[in-house]
Amino acid sequence: MVPSFPMFLFAVSETDAGTRLDHFLTARLPDLSRSRIQALIRGGQVRLDEAPARASEKLRAGQRVEMAIPQEPVPSPLEAQPIPLDVLYEDGDLIVINKPAGLVVHPAAGNPDGTLVNALLHHCDDLSGIGGEERPGIVHRLDKETSGAMVIAKNDAAHQGLAAQFAARDTLKIYLAGASGHFRVREGQVDAPIGRHPVHRKKMAVLSAAKGRVARTGYRVLHEWGEGKRRASLVECTLHTGRTHQIRVHLHHLGHPLLGDLLYGRREDYPRQMLHAWKLGFAHPRTGERLEFAAAIPDDFRALTPFLLSL
Repeated sequence: MVPSFPMFLFAVSETDAGTRLDHFLTARLPDLSRSRIQALIRGGQVRLDEAPARASEKLRAGQRVEMAIPQEPVPSPLEAQPIPLDVLYEDGDLIVINKPAGLVVHPAAGNPDGTLVNALLHHCDDLSGIGGEERPGIVHRLDKETSGAMVIAKNDAAHQGLAAQFAARDTLKIYLAGASGHFRVREGQVDAPIGRHPVHRKKMAVLSAAKGRVARTGYRVLHEWGEGKRRASLVECTLHTGRTHQIRVHLHHLGHPLLGDLLYGRREDYPRQMLHAWKLGFAHPRTGERLEFAAAIPDDFRALTPFLLSL
């Protein structure tokens, strides 16, 4: 296995001992599907202590997992569609966009087209094939109803470099959240493991350390408004990890679910779950230059409170 650019390299900790190899890699590279990772394992692109590995192999503490992803892009059968994009930055390696609320990132059941991927295929000549044919260029995701900054890779080297930064938590990810209620503690950090809800499989939940994965969210209340049941807060949330639904789950855990969140709170009269990926920072995968972007706050979010006009 001789890749044309550096491999992913992971060390197995005591916490990860006993985990299946494919589950271990899926947790560290969440924007590769498990089926894609299993295909790479079958294709000899993953080695365990420098030896071929099986997807179902159980890991031991101290082992080293090496993974290389072929540079040849996987052709996408998806249709390129002329969906407008709000481009914050673009060069030959990557593109940063401000995703609108309501736009699904990649095709899935119920959303076969009209997605961000369809728009990117129309906008870009080529995209990284690492994510597979349904997720070309996709390094990380935002929920359908979440707006804000996303970075997309145009080639495999850029994808690998960006994915490594997300996995190592070397990126800046700051969100604005409209949350229900007024906070007793206006600034702090939620350090609570997250995993799949044991009953409601579409939801995530705070679990014990043995059953969930480490999840940390810093938060700071910027503004409060309303009275009684209509009290609400504007919260700046900084992600130190990247678990599925992390901010939504952690704010619910604090007793302040997102405004308009049907899954973890109530819709009430809000148009969507009020979450915006405001700031995104990372090192350019080719040059190493530190880049930071701020995604303009959309009108439906600004309608929450006049305070947002000052941001």
